[in-house]
Amino acid sequence: MVAVKTMVEGGKATTGPPLGPALGPLGLNLGQVIKDINEKTKSFVGMQVPVTVNVTDPSTKKYEIIIGVPPTSALLKKEVGVEKGSGNNKENIVGNATMEQVKRVAETKKPSLLSYNMKGAVLEVLGTALSLGITVDGENARVVQNKIKNGEIEIGE
Repeated sequence: MVAVKTMVEGGKATTGPPLGPALGPLGLNLGQVIKDINEKTKSFVGMQVPVTVNVTDPSTKKYEIIIGVPPTSALLKKEVGVEKGSGNNKENIVGNATMEQVKRVAETKKPSLLSYNMKGAVLEVLGTALSLGITVDGENARVVQNKIKNGEIEIGE
């Protein structure tokens, strides 16, 4: 089995680099592979998505496509509607997320996070929000993290 791993923009993969040169020598129908990738990633338009193409049987050209979850920062930026994070998160706030948006990102990312439960996943997402310069319900993400740790804000398991 041959595996090709890369990042592509959701719904906009092309036969050019990085996919074309990696898959071309394997003899796959590039047009079909790209079409399949774009179909599976169309819900992540505007975000970089990890994609793995496993060529399970090179002689019959059988393959499977595994789509990963975009980075937490990309999901947060999409939720908040900002292009990029703050260059200086202490002085420059780029947007505000609701706790529901943070929970939605945590739920999406939970399988790939280090956390064992939803509370831990939300705390991880809040760390990313902090570094991007995104407040949560109008408060600094670190303050929200502390409120969760102190039990002032309840997060379900």
